[in-house]
Amino acid sequence: MNSPLHENEAIKRFSNYLRGTLKASMADELTGALADADAQITKFHGFYQQDDRDQRQARREHYLEPSFGFMLRARLPGGVCTTTQWLAIDGIGRALTAGSLRLTTRQSFQYHGILKRNVESVIRGINKVMIDSIGGCGDVNRNVLCNPNPVESPVHREVHGWAKRISEHLLPRTRAYHELWLDGEHVTGTADAEPLYGETYLPRKFKTAIAVPPHNDVDVYSNDLGFVAIIENGELLGFNVLAGGGMGMTHGDASTFPRLADTLGFIAPEQTLAIAEAVVGIQRDVGDRRDRRHARLKYSIERMGVEAFRNEVERRAGCRLGPAREVVFTDQGDRYGWVQGDDERWHLTVYIENGRLVDRPGASPMRGLREIARVHQGDFRITPNQNLIIAGVPACQQARIDALAREHGLLAARHAPLRLNGLSCVALPTCPLAMAEAERYYPDFLSQVERLAEKHGIADQHIVTRITGCPNGCARPYLAELALVGKAPGRYNLMLGGDGVGTRLNRLYRENLDEPALLAEIDRLFGRFAAGRRPGEGFGDFMIRDAVVAPVINPAEDFHAAN
Repeated sequence: MNSPLHENEAIKRFSNYLRGTLKASMADELTGALADADAQITKFHGFYQQDDRDQRQARREHYLEPSFGFMLRARLPGGVCTTTQWLAIDGIGRALTAGSLRLTTRQSFQYHGILKRNVESVIRGINKVMIDSIGGCGDVNRNVLCNPNPVESPVHREVHGWAKRISEHLLPRTRAYHELWLDGEHVTGTADAEPLYGETYLPRKFKTAIAVPPHNDVDVYSNDLGFVAIIENGELLGFNVLAGGGMGMTHGDASTFPRLADTLGFIAPEQTLAIAEAVVGIQRDVGDRRDRRHARLKYSIERMGVEAFRNEVERRAGCRLGPAREVVFTDQGDRYGWVQGDDERWHLTVYIENGRLVDRPGASPMRGLREIARVHQGDFRITPNQNLIIAGVPACQQARIDALAREHGLLAARHAPLRLNGLSCVALPTCPLAMAEAERYYPDFLSQVERLAEKHGIADQHIVTRITGCPNGCARPYLAELALVGKAPGRYNLMLGGDGVGTRLNRLYRENLDEPALLAEIDRLFGRFAAGRRPGEGFGDFMIRDAVVAPVINPAEDFHAAN
C-alpha cells in the first residue's frame, strides 16, 4: 500500500500560494517563533526559523522558549552585485542581524540571527537596492550559479546573462512575497496562478548551475540541472545539459546517496529556457512527494532511467538534444589574486574564511570590503567557493584596492594552498540539522592539517578539503579530495578520493573518528602520498591509484534494490 503524502505537501497545498497564516504569525509578539506550518512556508520567501543551540539547555532550565532567530538567504544569480547594493547589504547586516554576513556556496549572501520583528525590515532593505529573497530557499529552483567572471570575456557576459534568464524564468509567480513584505496590494477575487509549479510546487529543493570550462568552480555535476558552456573561438555555441546531481544523503540509509549529474546532450542557446522548464516540470510531476529523503531529481532519474528521462525532456521541450560536446575541466577552486579581463580592467579575488564576514583581531574583512565599496568603480562577485571578487578595477585604482585588501587581511597570499581550497557549512549553533561543528571548528582543524602537510613536504599541494556538520552536503563534501562529514559531536566520517576538478565522487574511508584519530589517519595518508605520488598527481587521484579507496561505481545499488 502506498504511504501517505508528506505533511509538507498539505502545508503547500493549503497555503494559498505561500501566504499561509504568515501575517498573523509575524504579528504574534508572545513568541519569537512562527506557527509550525508557517515556518515551512517562510522558506519559499527566503528565510528559515532557527534557534541558538548553544543556549537551548540553559533556556530550558529557566523555562524559557528557545532563542529564536531567522536566517535569510538572498537570490543573486551568478553572485553579482553593485557596490551600492553591497553597502546596503553590509549596513543591514550590522543593524538588523547578528552583526555579520555570510557568503554561501550558492553565490549569494545570508544573514543569521534576525529577530522576528526585523524580518520585514531586512526584506524591505534589500529590496530597496533591487535584491530579493524569493526562491532563496524552499521547494523551488534556488539561486542559479554561474562562473563569477562575466567580464573576463564577452562570452562570459553572455553566459552570465543566461544565468539571470534561467533564474527569472523559474521563479514562483505568486504575489504573496510582495503582499506580505513589500506592501503589495492583494486584489480580492483574483486568483494566483503558478503555471510552472502548480499549487504544491516541487517535491524538494532544486539547484541549477552553469559552468564555463575549464573551470568547474560551480561544481556543476552536483546540481539537479546543469549547463556546461561550449565555447569555440570566443563564441558560445550552446550548452551540454546535465541532470540528476545532488549531494545529500542520510547516515545509515544506503538508499540515499550523493550522485553526479548525467550528461543528457547538447543544445543551442535559444533552447535553454525550454529545456530548463521541461526538467523542472518532470520533477514536479514524478518526484517523490511521500518520502522527502527520496524527493530530489536524482532519485526520479534513478527510477525512470536516463534514456527515458532524456526522451521525456525532449518531448516536453519540443526539441532534440544533440550529442554532447567534449569538455575538459582543470580545477574546481577560485583563481586568487589579480586577473586581467578582456577590457583591460582587473579583478581581485580575495579569501573569506568559511565565507564569514565578521571583524576580529588581525583581520577585518567586513570593514575592509565596506571601505573598498565606497571607492570601487566596478562591482562585487560572490564565488561558489565562499570568496569574493572585486571586479572591474581600472589600472589607476589597482594599487589603492590592493592596499585596502592587504590592510584588512583579505589577500589570499597570506594563506597556504590547502586552506584556500576549503569549504565549510555553517553547522552549529544555528543549523538544526548539524550533528557536529563545521564553520567554528574548521580553521583550527586546518591549521593542524597544514602542519602535517609541512611535515611531509607537501605544503604546496592544492588539496580540495571540505567539512560539513551533517551528511546533507551543503558544502559539497562528496566532491572533495579530503572531506569531513559530521556524525556526532566531535566525530566525523573521513571521505577520500575526489579528483580535484569536481567530476568524481569521493568514498567513505573511516567512520566516526574523533580529532586525534582523524589527524593520525591524515598524517599517515600524507606520508604515503609524499612517498609515492607521481609528478603532477593530485592527492585524490593518488588515493584511488594507490587503492587507499576504490572509485565509486554505482552509489544507487541499494536504492534500486529497495525500489
